[in-house]
Amino acid sequence: MVLTTTNPAPKQFVESSTFASRYVRQPLPRFQMPENSMPKEAAYQVITDELMLDGNPRLNLASFVTTWMEPECDKLMMASINKNYVDMDEYPVTTELQNRCVNMIANLFNAPIGSGEAAVGVGTVGSSEAIMLAGLAFKRKWQQKMKSQGKPYDKPNIVTGANVQVCWEKFARYFEVELKEVKLKEGYYVMDPVKAVEMVDENTICVAAILGSTLTGEFENVKLLNELLTKKNKETGWDTPIHVDAASGGFIAPFVYPKIEWDFRLPLVKSINVSGHKYGLVYAGIGWVVWRSKEDLPDDLVFHINYLGSDQPTFTLNFSKGSSQIIAQYYQLIRLGFEGYKSIMENCIGNARILKEGIEKTGRFEVVSKDVGVPLVAFALKDSTKYTVFQISDALRKFGWIVPAYTMPADAEHIAVLRVVVREDFSCSLAERLISHIQEVLKELDSLPSQIVKDSHVVTVAKEVVGENKDAEAAKMGDRKIQEKVTKQWRHFVKTKKTGVC
Repeated sequence: MVLTTTNPAPKQFVESSTFASRYVRQPLPRFQMPENSMPKEAAYQVITDELMLDGNPRLNLASFVTTWMEPECDKLMMASINKNYVDMDEYPVTTELQNRCVNMIANLFNAPIGSGEAAVGVGTVGSSEAIMLAGLAFKRKWQQKMKSQGKPYDKPNIVTGANVQVCWEKFARYFEVELKEVKLKEGYYVMDPVKAVEMVDENTICVAAILGSTLTGEFENVKLLNELLTKKNKETGWDTPIHVDAASGGFIAPFVYPKIEWDFRLPLVKSINVSGHKYGLVYAGIGWVVWRSKEDLPDDLVFHINYLGSDQPTFTLNFSKGSSQIIAQYYQLIRLGFEGYKSIMENCIGNARILKEGIEKTGRFEVVSKDVGVPLVAFALKDSTKYTVFQISDALRKFGWIVPAYTMPADAEHIAVLRVVVREDFSCSLAERLISHIQEVLKELDSLPSQIVKDSHVVTVAKEVVGENKDAEAAKMGDRKIQEKVTKQWRHFVKTKKTGVC
């Protein structure tokens, strides 16, 4: 009798197969380093497997941050990933590329610099650092002025709209500056220049205007702000300046809306920040801040170091940082040129328009974003008495879409919206697909029992508001109060799970 035998797998095969090893039977360390090493293949595989549970960056419609670049640029970034940008003497070409980017961006923003003259600016780790640096420059300039006049200089403030990104709140808290916010109102979700100028006083270090609100993408009226503030400065003898937070809109307005005056064409605009990792089309994180002139950046904020090989001026909050994003920004600027950026931004705006029209055709939403601004679509439910935008956001997750839902700041907290950011890699086909999935979600939620009326607390509030009065106007007011209460509850719920949107 002949018996067929199967030889055991070679030991080498077992050892080289991650899924036949002990490493996949053990949880990954979370609080302490493991005692022993593991093979590089196993470490790579187990981490890769965990990362599969992350969302797809291309379908993350919450973020303004770039999620796709050309393969050639990816290669450039990988080739320079081991360069520390701060080593300027060791990497002089990288430093030169940063300076070229600063000059190109300053000229794009119409900085008053002569031919061949160097612009004043620096690359940063996103617009958050850029805003911190600009704010520090304004604070120091204001302090120096107040000291020279023999006046108190311990209570600086900054005027913004309530729609500003959280980094402005960070600046105010970290560097002890009072943040004076112009409240919003229903239907008007950006800073009102008239109200902003009314809030300006002698201790105001600057007024911050937003070119591309995070909430709705709308551009604030910087030109009107400049006119009103100029008039107030003449009346009071102050010289309150303007900073423009162009994190999102700085790489859009020059190419698509060149006639809008928001930049250094306006005399009171002393500094501008922009995010290279947003519509500058570079992976996170790279930002830029440029000043009108050298006089707008106090010398005592600039440090000079020589222990890396030569005298190097530096004005940053971070010291060490990678060179890859700076090189990638230069690649995009020379690769695309004005024509290329213009084409991409026009495509984004066109796709945002397609998405907006599709959302409006459902008949269920009110679009609150504007046609002129950052290419995004923010929209609110016309009727939130059965379900809310937060439930729609959660339901879209099953299709892979990450669409944020949030409430507006004061005094428009009762308005809750969904927002879709249209980036370079969000095509017309994806827009149409998203619309179809929104329609499916609406159909599904329509078929379910209302989750809102089941909330006994909300029902109690409704009864208290409406009472026994059957009058139509009272009922209408009751519906409004119910919606505000529901939105408030959902807002509290979302706070426990949101991770922030940049």
